[in-house]
Amino acid sequence: VQLVESGGGLVQAGGSTRLSCAASGSFVSINAIRWYRQAPGKQRELVAAATSGGGTTTYADSVKGRFTISRDYAKNTMYLEMNSLKPEDTAVYYCNVEVTTGYFPPKKSDYWGQGTQVTVSS
Repeated sequence: VQLVESGGGLVQAGGSTRLSCAASGSFVSINAIRWYRQAPGKQRELVAAATSGGGTTTYADSVKGRFTISRDYAKNTMYLEMNSLKPEDTAVYYCNVEVTTGYFPPKKSDYWGQGTQVTVSS
């Protein structure tokens, strides 16, 4: 399974941007999608997550009301819409998916995107 991220770059404070993460390869299903970020000198943190079928969506308190996680099932692509950006949102953003591969027995595995830099200028 390969995850290819795109989007991000340099954004002014108060602006918006959208990250994309396209999944390809052999898998039965995508069970959960997540976006993490890691700022310089800090640990990687979970920003947003969603289970398959939109059953459960969670956000870090710092991004609630500003970021939206979504998924295009037909394109196997996940998105992170980021609005009202702040300088403290500056980080490398990583997509992460849990997929099921195989049938007998089914196996769950996690995969990561390569990361994309988002820099918010004040």
